[in-house]
Amino acid sequence: MAETDVQNSYQRQGAEDSQRSTQDAQRVRIRELEERVERYRLASEDALQQLDWCIGYLHGCGKRGIARSLARNRSYIRTNLLKRAEQPVPTQQAEEG
Repeated sequence: MAETDVQNSYQRQGAEDSQRSTQDAQRVRIRELEERVERYRLASEDALQQLDWCIGYLHGCGKRGIARSLARNRSYIRTNLLKRAEQPVPTQQAEEG
């Protein structure tokens, strides 16, 4: 009877070790995905900043129609794709001020 208890104990320990190993692997995968999401978030913020610069440049060059179109595109990207609050571009702030 004692031998059966020892075998059951080993089986339980093996199952627990396997479950722990699976959980550790899942944590590592989640961490990797979170890091990837953060890289994409930073890249999207950088791209929006570059777009802001382009809009300001075109506005300053007198190409206001193109600047307005890009500003609408920027607004759509920010609100609908990134799910962020609307934010005026620098040229809108200058015109309002």
